Amino acid sequence: MFEVVDLTPTRLAFPSLREAKAGDLPLSGGGIRARCASLAPVEAASDLKRVPNVDMGRQMARMVELRLNGRTRVDAVPDNLLLLDYLREVVGLTGTKTGCDGGECGACTVLVDDRPRLSCLTLAAAMDGRRVDTVESLAQGGRLSAVQRGFHEKLGSQCGYCTPGFIMASAGLLRRNPHPGEEEIRAALGSNICRCTGYVKIIEAVKYAAELHACGASP
Repeated sequence: MFEVVDLTPTRLAFPSLREAKAGDLPLSGGGIRARCASLAPVEAASDLKRVPNVDMGRQMARMVELRLNGRTRVDAVPDNLLLLDYLREVVGLTGTKTGCDGGECGACTVLVDDRPRLSCLTLAAAMDGRRVDTVESLAQGGRLSAVQRGFHEKLGSQCGYCTPGFIMASAGLLRRNPHPGEEEIRAALGSNICRCTGYVKIIEAVKYAAELHACGASP
């Protein structure tokens, strides 16, 4: 003989959990009950209150004003948005590449106030009031910059995926030091990885770019 058991779930009295009050909810016909924690509103972190915030559903965003490639831009930026994703997905500047996504390869390098910065480790919201330059900013009036010419004429790139990061790191170096030695070039590019070359052509490209810069070309 088999006992027939009714497995039909008990109809809840609440249309949804959001309408339920904190307390017990029936989970089955056997009267098993569970506690339902109240859904308390989430308070914004204290640092978010220092600048205007925008409620974007469950995400908090702040108004960020920055100087991007020579132009002032204002956006509502979620606090967890990376600078890399902001540049590529929001602004549409895809010259900055996604590589390791962990700050190890340098493909995502941009310049923040003329200093190289890994955009995959930088929050976009932290750029408020800062100056950000990407590889798209270097060519002026259809002319390549000194570093771009160096990589082109000295064959400093092969597949080219890592090249924007190398170019921006090199441009940052020449802005700080117009006449770098080989050891200074190697140190400046120490955070950038190329999986195609032996770096010899890259070093030659930066040396040539320094010569062009000395003759008046913008780095």
